[in-house]
Amino acid sequence: MKKCKITVLKTTLDKELAQEYGAEGLTACPMMKECQVFYADYAKPEGFCDEA
Repeated sequence: MKKCKITVLKTTLDKELAQEYGAEGLTACPMMKECQVFYADYAKPEGFCDEA
């Protein structure tokens, strides 16, 4: 099975939307960093955020 390359381009948080719809204290994902690269096949890559 071929693998898919996933590159994190940027992490953002829309504070206005997070304040209105998100849980209190919501922040941008601390697990994802710009330029990180993941390779995936049928399963979630190790270290990849469940919410991404």
